[in-house]
Amino acid sequence: MNEQVHLSRQFDAELERLRSQVLQMGGLVETQITSASAAYAQNDAALATRVVDTDKQVNALQKNIDNDCIHVIAKRQPTASDLRLIMSISKMATDLERIGDEAKKMAKCVRRIQERGQRLVESDTANIRHLAAVASALLRRALDAFARLDSDQAETVIRDDKELDREFKAVIRQVITYMMEDPRTITTSIDITTIARAIERIGDHAKNVAEQVVYIDEGKDIRYGKINDGEEA
Repeated sequence: MNEQVHLSRQFDAELERLRSQVLQMGGLVETQITSASAAYAQNDAALATRVVDTDKQVNALQKNIDNDCIHVIAKRQPTASDLRLIMSISKMATDLERIGDEAKKMAKCVRRIQERGQRLVESDTANIRHLAAVASALLRRALDAFARLDSDQAETVIRDDKELDREFKAVIRQVITYMMEDPRTITTSIDITTIARAIERIGDHAKNVAEQVVYIDEGKDIRYGKINDGEEA
C-alpha cells in the first residue's frame, strides 16, 4: 500500500469517527428529551435529576468533537467538500449541546414542580408530552438525514418545524387561560411555559442540524434563505 492511499484511508476513518460521534451525541440528547418528558408526565424528580446529570456527558462529547475537528483540519488540510463536512459537524455538535441544555432546563422545572407538590392537570401533561414527541421526532429525522446525507429529508424537517411552532403557541394559550382562571396555578404555569419554550427551542436546533445537512450535501447555505419550494428556511 503506498503512502498516499494509507493517508487517504486514515483521513476517511477520522471523518467517519466524527460522524459517529455526532450520531452518538444525537442519540444521547434524544434520550434526554424523552426522559425529561416522562419525568414531567410522572412527576418523577429522580428521573429529572438523571437528565440533569447526563448533561455532563453531552458537554464532554461536544468538546471531543470540536477538538477532533480542529485536529483533522490542522493535520489533513482538507479540500472544500471535506472542510464543509467538518465545519458542519462542529456546528451540529453546538446545536446538540444546546438541545441538551434545553432538556436540562425542562428537568429542573420538573423538580421545582415536584418539590411544591403541585398536581398537574392531565391535559397539561398530554400536551407537553405530545410537544416533546414532535420535537424528538424532528431531531431523529434530522440525524437520520445526516447519517444518509439526505437533503430532501432534511428539508422536510425544516418545513415541519413550523408545525411545532404552531403547537407551542397553542400550549401557551392554554397555560395563560389556566393562570387567568386560577391565580394559584401561576407559579407552576410559569414552569410549564418554560418547559414548552425549551421544547420549541429543541425544534429550532433540530432545524439547524437539518440545514447543515443540506449544506454538506448540496453546498447551499439556506439558513437565511429559502428551501426548494420557495418557503423561508
